[in-house]
Amino acid sequence: MKKIVFLVFLMISVPGLAGAQETFHDYSDSVPDNVLFERQWSLGAMLHSNGWGLKFRKGYNLTALKQFMWEIEWSTYKSAKEVRVVNPYYSNSRPYFFGKLNYVSFLRGGVGLNYIFNRKPYWGGVQVSGIVYGGLSIGITKPAYVFVAYQTTGSNYELREQRYSADINPDYIYGRGSFLAGILELNFFPGLYTKTGLDFEFGSSNKMISSLEVGATLDYSPIAIAIMALNPKQNFFLTVYVSVMFGKRYNR
Repeated sequence: MKKIVFLVFLMISVPGLAGAQETFHDYSDSVPDNVLFERQWSLGAMLHSNGWGLKFRKGYNLTALKQFMWEIEWSTYKSAKEVRVVNPYYSNSRPYFFGKLNYVSFLRGGVGLNYIFNRKPYWGGVQVSGIVYGGLSIGITKPAYVFVAYQTTGSNYELREQRYSADINPDYIYGRGSFLAGILELNFFPGLYTKTGLDFEFGSSNKMISSLEVGATLDYSPIAIAIMALNPKQNFFLTVYVSVMFGKRYNR
């Protein structure tokens, strides 16, 4: 009788112990999980001191606390001296940026390292990493177009879309040109970029990535780029950014 009771007790206890072991495994430290997932990718958007951008990043673990990554990034850039104005002489005039010669953006492609300072505890929390990146940068300019009013007969006038120039009398500028104006006049300025910052990863799952990144990016173009008509051309473009990234870790 005692043997039967013992067997019944054992049959009931073993599944419970197995379930307890499985539950305990779910709350294990995050280090083994991060070592297990060798690779990762993430996609995000950013706001920076001179515009906004989008980026994609992918890479793999070099060690438990260091990752090799490559990234592709596109970012707009506007001058801090841009002033949006409206011509009061026309009732339905459109706003435009006074003195703006070119719309500028940067396409970046580079590699870098993520240095993990601390791991998330098993219940979740924040993982902090330092990042250092660098690579090729291409500055892309599109000329700014405006509508200019030309008097025809009497008080009548005709609107003509043309490339902005400091020689145009601002009293006759009706407003900004169409979105596609100048799209066939793009210019490209090859250069370099470097980036550094801190990445804060949140959440309890090591398989999924959700992070906030803050840092600074410096673009350099050996050929100076003109943005504003009354300002000198620029070779260096420094921005401070914050970005949100979402992605996934996986094995081969």
